[in-house]
Amino acid sequence: MAIERIALNLRYPSGVVKHVAIDGDVDSILSATDLVIYGSFLEEPSFPEILIKAMSLGKPIIAPDLSNIKKYVDDRVNGYLFPKENIRVLTQIILEVISKGRLSPLAHNIASIGSGTVKNLMVRETIEGYALLLENVLKLPSEVAPPKAVMEISPKLKEEWRWSLFEDILNSTFEDRSSKYLKKLEDQWNHSQKEKVGSLIAINDSFSYEIWEEEKKLHSMNTKRRREELELKDRTDQPHGNWEDVYRNAKRADRMRNDLHERDERELERTGQPLCIYEPYFGEGTWPFLHRNSLYRGIGLSTKGRRPRMDDVDGPSRLQLLNNPYYRDILGEYGAFFAIANRIDRLHKNAWIGFQSWRATARKASLSKIAETSLLNAIETRKYGDALYFWVRMDMDPRNSLQGDFWSFCDAINAGNCKFAFSEALKRMYGIKHDLNSLPPMPEDGGTWSVMQSWALPTKSFLEFVMFSRMFVDALDAQMYDEHHRSGHCYLSFSKDKHCYSRMLELLVNVWAYHSARRMVYVNPETGMLQEYHKFKSRRGKMWVKWFSYNTLKGMDEDLAEEADSDHPRKRWLWPSTGEVVWQGVLERERNQRNKQKEKRKQKSKDKLERMRHKHHQKALGKYVKPLPEEMENSNSTLVR
Repeated sequence: MAIERIALNLRYPSGVVKHVAIDGDVDSILSATDLVIYGSFLEEPSFPEILIKAMSLGKPIIAPDLSNIKKYVDDRVNGYLFPKENIRVLTQIILEVISKGRLSPLAHNIASIGSGTVKNLMVRETIEGYALLLENVLKLPSEVAPPKAVMEISPKLKEEWRWSLFEDILNSTFEDRSSKYLKKLEDQWNHSQKEKVGSLIAINDSFSYEIWEEEKKLHSMNTKRRREELELKDRTDQPHGNWEDVYRNAKRADRMRNDLHERDERELERTGQPLCIYEPYFGEGTWPFLHRNSLYRGIGLSTKGRRPRMDDVDGPSRLQLLNNPYYRDILGEYGAFFAIANRIDRLHKNAWIGFQSWRATARKASLSKIAETSLLNAIETRKYGDALYFWVRMDMDPRNSLQGDFWSFCDAINAGNCKFAFSEALKRMYGIKHDLNSLPPMPEDGGTWSVMQSWALPTKSFLEFVMFSRMFVDALDAQMYDEHHRSGHCYLSFSKDKHCYSRMLELLVNVWAYHSARRMVYVNPETGMLQEYHKFKSRRGKMWVKWFSYNTLKGMDEDLAEEADSDHPRKRWLWPSTGEVVWQGVLERERNQRNKQKEKRKQKSKDKLERMRHKHHQKALGKYVKPLPEEMENSNSTLVR
């Protein structure tokens, strides 16, 4: 090697300087050494591996004061450092470490401290890196408690590794692990052999059937090949013409296809159904939990992670607000409600509309085939009229282990501040300035409530619910945006939470349905049994009908639309971005614009006729003189003799 050749040129005895590769027997050489000097001045991305091995073996190290080494080695504490600009200091350090041919007691102490240091090396970097990974890379659902921020992790956890967690693995010998593996493999082999023996009879019985199936497949393949050969022969015999004809025919076919407005099978089947259930999703990880039949339709909340070859709705293209990552995370599945309701007549043609969270499918709480049929029959027969059908109930939610009432459950999943946030949002929404109790009662009458955004409503009622939700979400946003957007903290969560008030919005449909006098019917997702909860008799005197009536909400919606349509709206206002802005003034302005365009077209037509009437006619270049009848007869007559 080069270093050995240099040592020989410097007249060192042969064998004194020896090069050992990093993948060689380094441990045996390090164990025989008394002192390890690291002579490379190259800035490496991590702590050098050779120094890790030397320190773990209890050897004192001497290294240059590089940044990645100074980070873990303190001079004369757990190692020795020398400036790379002054090599003479290295000689002084060696004289301090070695006295009378042996290591000094101070060097032994430094080596022992270094062995303890290397045992817990890079604890801080690993824990902080893992925390950043959880915070920035992983997309956790709203009901999962987010991990702590890097700055909130206790310093004690960053000081040393918890080796006690690995005691079971360290105590188990290789023989124990290998024997367990071999035993498991042997059991699987014996089980497969038994299955093979038991299936011999079935194989013999099905042998003739397999031969017949194979013969049938060969016959169909030969028939298909002959048909293709005939088609290819016909095509080769046909005159193709020039490239202009081919291009013209292709363009004509494209125009015909666009004129037909071709739609896929699911869309055609969906038009004849009374109900369409939309399944909001985000990313490819949710694809296995989405349905593929015509009753369901996916809606992607992001431009990425869309299912290929599916007629899913593109949420961000229907609602620009979903292109904002902040509101996409904080609204969650509520963003799908706003996207569908925005100009709904262009997308949804069914009388009823439903939503189902992919989490309901993951928890095996989605509708079965029997339940789907039962729900469709109830809708078609209008058994319960204008009702809210739901199939994921609060009392069976794993988060409701204490079986609390509505507001207790809401507080439990929102850091105990659900009632306060709901009350403040309603005050801001309705403009209540007095300190009144603005929390709608949700009595405990033996019934249950809907969770996880899995329900169905008439389309007209859904639009009314979205109208209420837009104003409520706007009030929440005005209440929490500044603090949450600045620091990431929200008083509806104990730690930083991107979803903030999405868990409270999960329960909002119950408040609206109860106080707007909608019947609430539970659909058993397995058996399809229907059961009505919170009947009207038990609601008497408890509903806030005036607050949730259509006329009240419509008047508030038009007032907000008029304000948003003014010349000087507020600087940051969420409500106009969540859907359509429509009020009487907008309709009148559009009507006036249409009338102006109509009058303009009429005036253009009149001007065109007037120009045609008064346009200059060119005079004839010559005059045609019609001959007399006698001359015409003479000229056309024939002399007969």
